[in-house]
Amino acid sequence: MTGGTGDTGAADAPPRVVVTGLGASTPVGGDVATSWAALTAGRSGVRKISTAWADELPVRIAGVAAEEPAERLAPFEVRRLDRVQQFALTAAREAWADAGSPQPQPERFAVAVASGGGGLQALLHEYDVLRESGWQRVSPLTLPRYMANGSAAWLSIEFGATAELHAPASACASGADALARGVELIRTGRVDVVLAGGAEAMIHPVVVAGFAAMRALSRRNDDPERACRPFDATRDGFVLGEGAGVLVLESAEHAERRGARVYGELAGFGRSADAFHIANPEPTGAGTAVAVARALADAGMDPADVAHVNAHATGTPQGDAAESAALRSALGPAAEFVSVTSTKSMTGHLLGAGGAVEAVATVLTLHHGVVPPTLNLETPEGAAGLDVVRGAARELPRRPAGALSNSFAFGGQNVSLAFRRSASAAG
Repeated sequence: MTGGTGDTGAADAPPRVVVTGLGASTPVGGDVATSWAALTAGRSGVRKISTAWADELPVRIAGVAAEEPAERLAPFEVRRLDRVQQFALTAAREAWADAGSPQPQPERFAVAVASGGGGLQALLHEYDVLRESGWQRVSPLTLPRYMANGSAAWLSIEFGATAELHAPASACASGADALARGVELIRTGRVDVVLAGGAEAMIHPVVVAGFAAMRALSRRNDDPERACRPFDATRDGFVLGEGAGVLVLESAEHAERRGARVYGELAGFGRSADAFHIANPEPTGAGTAVAVARALADAGMDPADVAHVNAHATGTPQGDAAESAALRSALGPAAEFVSVTSTKSMTGHLLGAGGAVEAVATVLTLHHGVVPPTLNLETPEGAAGLDVVRGAARELPRRPAGALSNSFAFGGQNVSLAFRRSASAAG
């Protein structure tokens, strides 16, 4: 390590990474407080898509954002930003304020914010403009609104982060991968603070039609709130969602130096690749188990240190079963004592933002000592040997004080994040 702040007590140890700010816009709430209240109360944000294009499709439900991002932005920001960038900016501003508006040196401040699809809505809209009205009517903002690193770039400009800019493209694991990238950046000693997370805005007819053609989405159009059913025998696919989650990550020394409130520690991460299928998970969960084991090893945690898992669990028959097998394999006998939940049962699957929003929920689970329930789990199947929380929120045991947040993606990309509870956390 070069130029590090070495706050672990050992001269050659990398800095510990702590979470000091949280921001979110989700289908169950326009900010962290309302989202967390809805999750712990077991309220679903899945509903019928109100726009007319959905009437022609076999899937007409989604986890639409509870609050329009435009409501928190100036008119000129709405005009120049794609919807995904609007979500990222509102969540980042909330996280920054929540962290006490730190003032890091710009050259020691980085951004790592990802998206699975970028500004796809802007691109498709401008393609329609091109076909119908000619190239002269195409907006000069088309490419800045579409580019995959657009959200990260706008946040770098907004907050003055000049150290590094990252936007990992990891499909549904993008948000979690960006958080892992944030840990890596701080551990190098080159930066003190990273705005990290993910944003997504893919509720568009082309995307819904594409997933529907794959038969990946639930078709419970007449019962939206009961459509997403992780680990249930009647699950028939995931529900598409939108929104953003952004976390302020800092070296522990930097946070202590400025007297910041600390939610907890992002203690480690693990990545792996299935190398199996472009869309389906490896059925034994072998690759997933590797990611979980690597996250624990990186955090210096044993399976017995884990009290909670926020599962990827989207409500697809293959995915839920593979993750269940992976958790049993990676955690061993300790698996049956771990409280498992899938907040996607309430938010739907936010694709590239999912891992970041679920990281926010995982941090709050440790901080408050409360596990949100998994909705719609009536006939368990595919979760043998796991203690899946259902019905109502559950108090988390005071110890152990560790948790995992899992994110898996098309292409076989697996990311697991390991969190540790702050010594000052409630519960």
